[in-house]
Amino acid sequence: MTTRLEHNVADTRYEIYHDDVLAGYADYAEREDPKVRDFHHTMTFPEFRGRGVAAEVVKYGLDDSREHGYQIVPTCWYVEKYIAEHPEYAELVP
Repeated sequence: MTTRLEHNVADTRYEIYHDDVLAGYADYAEREDPKVRDFHHTMTFPEFRGRGVAAEVVKYGLDDSREHGYQIVPTCWYVEKYIAEHPEYAELVP
């Protein structure tokens, strides 16, 4: 199975594909002053649950946000939990 991660800027979300099928995504809202991304929803489609899809797409979104100088508001419970379990992302939360 091949996995592909993409930043869908037009739809303000990070997407994960397994064998070219959308497996899940993490939505966000963005502000530029200050640079903040509010991750408000993470979705894994039922047939892909239990495979770490949400963790992969959230990690990708957090890494990309960090690289581009954004702070994170973890409105989504899953993103909040992920950050709590991965303290290397704690400094992204204002």
